[in-house]
Amino acid sequence: MKQKNRCILWSGVALLLLLALFLSSVDASEVHIGSNGGPLNDAQVRYIAKRQLLYYLDEFGDRGENVTVDPSLVFENPRLRDAYIALQAWKKAILSDPYNLTADWVGSDVCSYSYVFCAPALDNSSIRTVAGIDLNHGDIAGYLPEELGLLRDLGIFHINSNRFCGTVPKKFKNLKVLFELDLSNNRFAGKFPYVVLSLPKLIYLDIRYNEFEGTVPPQLFDKPLDAIFINHNRFAFELPDNFGNSPVSVIVLANNKFHGCVPASLGNMTRLNEIILMNNGLRSCLPPEIGMLKNLTVLDVSYNGIVGLLPESIGDMLSLEQLNVANNIFTGTIPQSICKLPKLENFTITNNFFTEISRSLFSCFG
Repeated sequence: MKQKNRCILWSGVALLLLLALFLSSVDASEVHIGSNGGPLNDAQVRYIAKRQLLYYLDEFGDRGENVTVDPSLVFENPRLRDAYIALQAWKKAILSDPYNLTADWVGSDVCSYSYVFCAPALDNSSIRTVAGIDLNHGDIAGYLPEELGLLRDLGIFHINSNRFCGTVPKKFKNLKVLFELDLSNNRFAGKFPYVVLSLPKLIYLDIRYNEFEGTVPPQLFDKPLDAIFINHNRFAFELPDNFGNSPVSVIVLANNKFHGCVPASLGNMTRLNEIILMNNGLRSCLPPEIGMLKNLTVLDVSYNGIVGLLPESIGDMLSLEQLNVANNIFTGTIPQSICKLPKLENFTITNNFFTEISRSLFSCFG
């Protein structure tokens, strides 16, 4: 057993040395991240990701060993002390903050930090805790440290339109009351952040405009989410049969590399208001069950390879306002039932193989 532990220890040390060697071998001018903002080049993204990997080799990072707490600091309660450790660790992981959004993250009064919001704890209204963070549109470059898992009272975490790289910390699993997670428009990469599946209160997930890749776990569609935005990534997978289990009102999967069929279970998504599946690799046909979506206002399946007929049941979608089926391989006639849609304002059918468009259909739209 001692020999085995010794091997594990040496393998960890070897990995640490290899990563350190990689970082030291990169041209400093190539990875310099200035304070003026702007897009990161690929070398800078790799550099930040490697820094995060080095940091994560300390598997106990969420305890805050890398943050020294001045003994003279006084905190309202232990949870705000934990929040201080988390935010100071994050500040250390920020390599560029062109608008100085985190400049006043100093001292024990965490609730006075800009873009950090406190509220009474859900389980103890007599104490204040950090309930929300909103650094949207900050153009901040850096990564997310494991210490963010100390923010156990966090309900809202918004960091869209920044330059964060690397992966989502596994210690996010500790954020048991988090209900809004917006990581959109950054440079996160790697596999789907499975840690979000362990967040019991999550209802809003936005990871669009990143560089995630691989498959999306079917379990995502069994989560009680209200909104899913995973568009503009590099996901490649087939929509699972349990897709229709999702209770979402909005789901956007556009601009990925999905393939296969649109599952018939789609008809079970009775709360759905908007679904955008454009520019993927979807094949087969639209299932007739789509007509069961009585609350749907937007349906966009354009720029796929969907074949067959437009289902007659589309005429049952009485809330539909926008219907885009352009740039597919639809054939046959356009169903007359579309004339029954009282709220339809935009209907786009270009670049398909419809054999006939009746004059009466034109009259439906004036």
